[in-house]
Amino acid sequence: MDSLSQIALGSAVGVAVMGRRTAVWKAALWGAIGGTLPDLDAFIDHGDAILNMTRHRAESHALFILTLAAPVLAWIVSRIHGEAALFKRWWLALWLVLITHPLLDTMTVYGTQLLQPFTDHPFGVGSIFIIDPLYTLPLIVGVVAALRLKNTRGLNWNVAGLALSTLYLAWSVGAQQHATQVARASLQQDGVQTSGLLVTPSPFNTILWRLVATTPTHYLEGHYSLLDDDRPITWTRHERGAGLLERHASEPSVARMAAFTHGFYSVSETGGRLFVTDLRMGQEPTYTFHFDLGTEAARANGGHRPELKGRRPDIAASLDWLWRRMRGERLSPPTVPRPTPQPGL
Repeated sequence: MDSLSQIALGSAVGVAVMGRRTAVWKAALWGAIGGTLPDLDAFIDHGDAILNMTRHRAESHALFILTLAAPVLAWIVSRIHGEAALFKRWWLALWLVLITHPLLDTMTVYGTQLLQPFTDHPFGVGSIFIIDPLYTLPLIVGVVAALRLKNTRGLNWNVAGLALSTLYLAWSVGAQQHATQVARASLQQDGVQTSGLLVTPSPFNTILWRLVATTPTHYLEGHYSLLDDDRPITWTRHERGAGLLERHASEPSVARMAAFTHGFYSVSETGGRLFVTDLRMGQEPTYTFHFDLGTEAARANGGHRPELKGRRPDIAASLDWLWRRMRGERLSPPTVPRPTPQPGL
């Protein structure tokens, strides 16, 4: 999730656990700090763009490692504020703050390696977008109320904010399951045999869902809104690069993307350069994680490191489409001209 959501969650959890055993501002502050710490791994350069992507949300998001870090952070905090008697309570609060961060991240589609160092499997429910105001606002309101109201009413507001945000996560899972059933029925009706189906929310909401189905040779993209009528889902079909997938399956970067995306990726070649794309984040043809692996010669002699070449959509057109499509209007996604390949680049 975005940094603001993690800060709000950390503060809300810290305040809920500490109550008025300490000043509310202290619990909110250290909750915010603890809620931010796991994402500091984003500043680590692992050597190339694909490694930076697949090593984010790894050890710093591991439940085991964060559990070991919690008493150390609690000791520091309790000593800074002269509250050694509250060490155990700070330990509990900061442990919950730390582990709720990766648990919330797991609700997104990105991939969170919760069980490091025992496995690098990336877990991702994919039921909530990385930024969703309906999740974050109740947390912010609750924390602000706890800071401003000097009686138990403020703490009650904070608990209510946590409860509402948690219920919203539960709603997102239920909505995702419904959209998945609709997508599977549509594919079955169209006679499409798929090897995988991905159902994730479109930006900022849990009403409009993006659907991606894969076959050995193609991927299909569609959208389904909970406000849609009974008209069938419109699927668009795109090449996955079957020949390239087979030929370059052993390439370290391609293999790493295949594992990290759970198979939701494509491979293409333009101007003699190999590209691999994460199909989970973005929308045809603008994907967040689109990597240039270089030419065959450059890859053979190690002269090229994968580079991120992700593309951004037209924000104004995309937001207009998103709002109208979410309400049930049947619209094609906004088109974005593909860049013309430049020889030698």
